[in-house]
Amino acid sequence: MSAKNNIYLIGMPGAGKTTVGRQLARRLQRTFVDADHEIEARTGVRIPLIFDIEGELGFRDRESKVIADLAEQSNLIVATGGGAVLRAENRAALKRGGTVIYLHAIPRLLFERTRLDPNRPLLQVADPMQKIEELFAERDPLYREVADIIVNSLGGSIAHLVKLVEKELQKQCAA
Repeated sequence: MSAKNNIYLIGMPGAGKTTVGRQLARRLQRTFVDADHEIEARTGVRIPLIFDIEGELGFRDRESKVIADLAEQSNLIVATGGGAVLRAENRAALKRGGTVIYLHAIPRLLFERTRLDPNRPLLQVADPMQKIEELFAERDPLYREVADIIVNSLGGSIAHLVKLVEKELQKQCAA
């Protein structure tokens, strides 16, 4: 791991970043930060309202600031927003700040996990499955570019997924 030794969980909305991150932080006795929740705490409003007022560009600017700030801290488990990898400066900050784990899941599973969630502005469209497929096609190569570890989030229990992540982290530390 890098000098900053943070662990970043990246992936599409619905991949399990927040849920896995919370449990992983407990197991590793680290502080957990959800980047989207941090944006909401700093602004005092929910992400859909930021999108309504500032658009995606305004949200991405705020997201970049949060990621840069978190990359300067240590001993964190960070769940990033699904689109955090879209900007090169975010990818660089993640790499600089620690180990990046891509929680990979197929679009159909992502759709099942997110279809009823009104707090995902990019999925509030007529055909959310098509949108997920489009986002996946755009983001998957970027997730793979920045990831140190790729773990398949194919369903199953969260406990099993957390153990898989831990196992991969241990392998990386041993290498």
